[in-house]
Amino acid sequence: MSGQFDRELEARLVRYCRIDTQSDETSPTLPSTAKQLDLQRLLMDELNEIGAHDVTLTDYGAVLATLPATATTDAPTIAFLAHVDTSPAFKASDVEPIVHRDYAGGDIVLPDSPDAVLSPDRFPYLAGKIGEDIVTASGATLLGADDKAGVAIVMAAARHLLDHPDLAHGPIRLCFTPDEEIGRGVHPDLPADLAASVAYTLDGADLGEVVYETFSADKGVVTVQGVSAHPGQAKDELVNALHLAAKIVMTLPHATLTPETTADRQGFIHLYQMGGTAAAAELQFILRDFELDGLRAHGELLQLVCDAVQATEPRARIACEITPQYRNMRYWLEEDMRPVALAEEACRRAGVTPISPPTRGGTDGSRLTELGVPTPNLFTGMQNFHGPLEWISVQDMARATQVCIELAQLWAGAGGDRTG
Repeated sequence: MSGQFDRELEARLVRYCRIDTQSDETSPTLPSTAKQLDLQRLLMDELNEIGAHDVTLTDYGAVLATLPATATTDAPTIAFLAHVDTSPAFKASDVEPIVHRDYAGGDIVLPDSPDAVLSPDRFPYLAGKIGEDIVTASGATLLGADDKAGVAIVMAAARHLLDHPDLAHGPIRLCFTPDEEIGRGVHPDLPADLAASVAYTLDGADLGEVVYETFSADKGVVTVQGVSAHPGQAKDELVNALHLAAKIVMTLPHATLTPETTADRQGFIHLYQMGGTAAAAELQFILRDFELDGLRAHGELLQLVCDAVQATEPRARIACEITPQYRNMRYWLEEDMRPVALAEEACRRAGVTPISPPTRGGTDGSRLTELGVPTPNLFTGMQNFHGPLEWISVQDMARATQVCIELAQLWAGAGGDRTG
């Protein structure tokens, strides 16, 4: 049955990925980049064309819309979300999606970078996609399937439900958020504007993922204020902020507690940006752990290292500021697992085996769940996101679309009705 969505999803994904929507952590605006609104306005046009109601662009850059209820039961309002921005981690302009139809196995060489090779030996998930349609970029950019695949899935599911009013479902809210990649996807007004009892983000990876456990996350910003002096007359005067910053980096664990040395349920301290001059420097960290005690310990360790380096040079000023970002959605979802159980049942009805691995990251759903809207994360099929080897199977996207359609019916108590 998934074949009915394949070409629509492919066309939507290619169309959306060609639009540069990269977010920018250094920008104070909402959204952080105006170019995200290029895709948002296109989505508004498309939502109006398929007959969605209440299509709105909020002042913080999110697009909202409604699918009216078709069920006669008093069904709760559910929501489907995806984010339009792409990661700042790699080039995201001039994306040229390539569709490799009926993948026959073996290596896929990306034309703009012959060293960029998708190999099933290196990426075993690809080996299971023989006969499917694989979408990549050209090798010079990321693809943007994270999360334009989710956008395409939500749009295709919405179009199908609007075209089939015989499928019983309650009120459905659609939401496309900006700035998820930089941790700003959930504006404080979004839960009220969404007006849903439960939601699902389409921002997961492997086929069948129903994720209800994510990292908890804090951000750490360390500032080092040295003492500036002309290097020719610096004897006993200069306090080099860059040297002190380097001491902080070198004092932190390297063989453990970094992203490249951890896996599974291990957390980490990740230095992802640093810069400055001899006079002043700044280091930016993300702290991640599945448990709050572990997250707290990472923050305490970073503060301890800063204090130790400060003690070596009292003329400098070293400050460590740790701010919360999001929390493991499990803490709230485990109190009522119906959103997860129904998603798992929707997978089975769509012919997909559900899996629930903890995800070493976060989603808009992490923050939404914390703010009172239970929001598990569902698979899209995206792989190797945030880099030039990003790819996705169109057929995985089609299965995710089926899952959304099944979920809409299950929440209305119409689980016996099948998607046409």
